[in-house]
Amino acid sequence: MFTGIVEAIGNVSALEKQDDTEGGGGGTSLTISDCAEILSDAHLGDSISINGTCLTITHLTPTTFKVGISPETLRRTNLSSLRQSSPLNLERAVSASTRMGGHFVQGHVDTVATIVSKTPDGNAFTYRLQPRDKDVLRYVVEKGYVTLDGASLTVTTVQDGSEGWWEVMLIAYTQERVVMGDKGIGEEVNVEVDMVGKYVEKSVRGYFEEKEGGHGELGVLEKIVGRMVDERLRMG
Repeated sequence: MFTGIVEAIGNVSALEKQDDTEGGGGGTSLTISDCAEILSDAHLGDSISINGTCLTITHLTPTTFKVGISPETLRRTNLSSLRQSSPLNLERAVSASTRMGGHFVQGHVDTVATIVSKTPDGNAFTYRLQPRDKDVLRYVVEKGYVTLDGASLTVTTVQDGSEGWWEVMLIAYTQERVVMGDKGIGEEVNVEVDMVGKYVEKSVRGYFEEKEGGHGELGVLEKIVGRMVDERLRMG
């Protein structure tokens, strides 16, 4: 579990597609350097958020660490696009003494989103992002949370639909402390939507399915929409 408050920006020192060392495990591995400030209390097997992806430390030195990356993680995240010296947002897992400055973040990336615009607004920038998987839009709400490359950010605007998008604003302070501050149009970010929305959706669906005698949610949704239409017609 994480908070979405980035602790440090590290850099890729190695990305090996076939790492047969003990720490590589015979698959893809990623070695990250320039992050000694968060490794003083790190141990092998610890979870760490790398651009919002929860991964396990498999090799450790005082200034670097290595993680293994599964094929599923490579498919779902932007980690496969990393290159030598690419910057990365890093955050250690929460502890009992951690201040909850962001929101509850699992480190389970739902999809990636592409930056489609970056507009200056005073000393801030507004980013518009379009997700690869449009289904996640139903969990994105105005003034709600979204995790982008591991950073907890507030949604300012949402547009649903097949070409849907949302916007976030980065103030000057944040721009200097997360990797997204240096990203431009066409680049991708990892996305994790607020998990609370998923739990609420599942609970509501289960409630209505039970009310319908297990016949599914479609009939219930049709009734809800029908009532909304009838109410609108009466008002008109």
